[in-house]
Amino acid sequence: MKKELAKTYDPKDIEERLYQKWMDKNYFHAKVDKSKKPFTIVIPPPNITGQLHMGHALDNTMQDIIIRLKRMQGYNTLWQPGTDHASIATEVKIIEQLRKEGIEKEDLGREGFLDRAWQWKEEYGGRIISQLKKLGSSCDWERERFTMDEGCSDAVLEVFVKLYEEGYIYKGSKIINWCPVCQTTISDAEVEHEEKAGHFWHIKYPIAGEDGFVEVATTRPETMLGDTAVAVHPEDERYQHLIGKKVILPLLNKEIPVIADTYVDKEFGTGVVKITPAHDPNDFEVGKRHNLPEINVMNNDATINENGGKYAGMDRYEARKQMVRDLEELGLLVKVKDHVHNVGMHDRCNTTVEPLVKQQWFVKMDELIKPAVEAVKSGEIQFVPERFDKIYFNWTDNIRDWCISRQLWWGHRIPAYYCDGCGEIIIAKEEPSRCTKCGHTTLRQDEDTLDTWFSSALWPFSTLGWPDKTEDLDYFYPTDVLVTGYDIIFFWVIRMVFSGYKQMGEKPFSKVLIHGLIRDSQGRKMSKSLGNGIDPLEIIDKYGADALRLSLVTGNAPGNDMRFYWERVEASRNFANKVWNASRFIMMNLEKADIGETIDEKLLTVADKWILSKANTLVKEATENLETFELGIAVQKIYDFIWEEFCDWYIEMVKPRLYSETDETKAAALWTLKHVLTISLKLLHPYMPFVTEEIFCTLQEMSGQNNEESIMISQWPVYNSNREYDKESEAVELIKEAVKGIRNVRTEMNVPPSRKATVIVVSDNDKIRDIFTESKVFFATLGYANEVLIQKDKAGIPEDAVSTVIPGAVIYIPFADLVDIEKEIERLTKEKQRLEGELKRVNGMLSNPNFVNKAPESKLAEERAKQEKYTDMMRQVTERLEQLSN
Repeated sequence: MKKELAKTYDPKDIEERLYQKWMDKNYFHAKVDKSKKPFTIVIPPPNITGQLHMGHALDNTMQDIIIRLKRMQGYNTLWQPGTDHASIATEVKIIEQLRKEGIEKEDLGREGFLDRAWQWKEEYGGRIISQLKKLGSSCDWERERFTMDEGCSDAVLEVFVKLYEEGYIYKGSKIINWCPVCQTTISDAEVEHEEKAGHFWHIKYPIAGEDGFVEVATTRPETMLGDTAVAVHPEDERYQHLIGKKVILPLLNKEIPVIADTYVDKEFGTGVVKITPAHDPNDFEVGKRHNLPEINVMNNDATINENGGKYAGMDRYEARKQMVRDLEELGLLVKVKDHVHNVGMHDRCNTTVEPLVKQQWFVKMDELIKPAVEAVKSGEIQFVPERFDKIYFNWTDNIRDWCISRQLWWGHRIPAYYCDGCGEIIIAKEEPSRCTKCGHTTLRQDEDTLDTWFSSALWPFSTLGWPDKTEDLDYFYPTDVLVTGYDIIFFWVIRMVFSGYKQMGEKPFSKVLIHGLIRDSQGRKMSKSLGNGIDPLEIIDKYGADALRLSLVTGNAPGNDMRFYWERVEASRNFANKVWNASRFIMMNLEKADIGETIDEKLLTVADKWILSKANTLVKEATENLETFELGIAVQKIYDFIWEEFCDWYIEMVKPRLYSETDETKAAALWTLKHVLTISLKLLHPYMPFVTEEIFCTLQEMSGQNNEESIMISQWPVYNSNREYDKESEAVELIKEAVKGIRNVRTEMNVPPSRKATVIVVSDNDKIRDIFTESKVFFATLGYANEVLIQKDKAGIPEDAVSTVIPGAVIYIPFADLVDIEKEIERLTKEKQRLEGELKRVNGMLSNPNFVNKAPESKLAEERAKQEKYTDMMRQVTERLEQLSN
């Protein structure tokens, strides 16, 4: 029994079944095949704590579209999947889980905690992978990697040791981002800047040995305790006499110098800035230039330490309040001004981050970054869209050394070993048995772990087997395109670029496709606090993965944010239904005939050649758009072609031929339907893989043609530059113009589709008359005609005939064919009587002073709107009655 499509399209019935089929057939798996050109994408590895969100859905849909296109184009495609250990995020989750059990992290000790962490990874690590499969992601799951698996961990140690030996990694004291709750350094990627209402406290710093003071404004009075200077601009005439003198630091009563530095903005505030090198990154740089001491006044939990005098032990904000009170009592508080400013928050625990000077491990960036800059400047690596070059260069131009150590247990532990005997630091991949300097056997490994980005920076090559020289690495590297959001350029993309050049000697990828954020319908960023997040799995469950994918890409332009609308998902689901129903109709007709792979072109009609020309042009344009990553533009063209040209026009054009037992061109119509449907499904497949696979395979099976067993490994349509059907295309466009004109006339006159009429085409152009003669059968169907007359002049056309003008011709329809005059007069007379009653009522109300004076404005506006509407309707009805009476 031949397979057929179900009557209604149900994604739940096909998606899981088809995905399993693809997995069983091993379609996603890539092997080295030097006879084929490789095409590689590495997935931005989602966190093992992750739950699929709309950003993941967009990012992975875009990657899947590209990889499915390239697979069909004959490339040996590898979409390399994997997950990230996400040190901070995972550790936070595990600590939360432990606390519910009444256990603190320290109770377990490091090894016990790590056992729990690996259990967590086994239990939750695969969750987001299974969700990506529901989305239809065609990754090579046999190659799935994890940033802490054996191979990736070996790569991390290899790079650390190598960079240390070459002088790029060092341990030193610098300003870092410190989270007082998680008690670890965090990267810039984990700091979210939020606008918060705060204050500027204006404080007097007395001048040592003189009467008078300088006025300093600060948003963080508690950091005064660590001030080691105040600074003025060297060209600020107001303060020239103070440079080199000293001021008294309030509350601690110690002298600090007045220094001159161009960092100070003369126009901002008072022109005098407090310098706190241990608690501000800009002050840190100023401090280095002037050899100022760095005084840290905070403990790891953001309480004030012993350097804070009487405020020691207080929480930072408690100390701030007390210090402000004390300054006021001393007469040193000038004023307090409201001030909105950006405050850095840790995105995991929503705690205000403290810039602190701490001894950490750093990567020296000034030399490493140079090849990464040159790669983008020369075009060896290209951003799509190009404007993101500026953001990239803004970051590389202001590069700082990269803090890579984290005070966490989950992650890659830093391979640094300290000798208790002589204090030597030994860097090694394997734990040494003795000190290389003094021979002492008691060694302690550094407690810190590496920043998560250190391992993910190696992702494009560590996943392919590096540091070993594998066949996969040689064949699939460098990768082709990286797809990622604009919010992660600095933190991941740049690190992969410089790591690729440093470790592999070449770029990690050729192109970086940047997408924006998915915002809610009001344009707001989706967040837990706003409660406006959308669960992609909920959409998949309700509408199917294809509908979600199409709605994410429709209207999407590289680099731009887009808004999420449920209506768009429903429209995408409706489109899937449209494709399904049209395919069922075509297949039902194909069952009645034996159609081969080719057709005699002499049998093709104008309509056939028109749709073939349109499909051929679509192949060219959609492929070009896809190749340049204009995924939204390509899919809009595919969508419009399938819905309008193919379904709404061509299928309707060929119905008379399909229903005829004598039409000699019926086989040509069926061949064209099948051929164009196949092209349409292939072009649509990267966007909507499931519905296209089900229809394509059913079509292949019912046709007895199994040369392409799955659409995902079928051949991508190729533009035929030799096909010359443009003339026919112009002819059908003229017919469409005529049909649209007829439909507009009938709509204006409220003529039901069931009422047929004589349609007369008048043109003195022989070519135009020939077009309508050749297309008479389908023109009659589309134009609701019971008869089509084609003539050179207006002879015999009734004077009351209505008309519509098209290029080179006029279409006439006898008035009497459209309207039963007596019945229409009767209907319009009744309508006139109804409108007279409505107008009498509304005019009476609006001429009644009691009503006008007492009624609310909204009610008056409503009645005036009715009066205007009924007056206009009465005018139209009266005019129509006069026409009919004449």
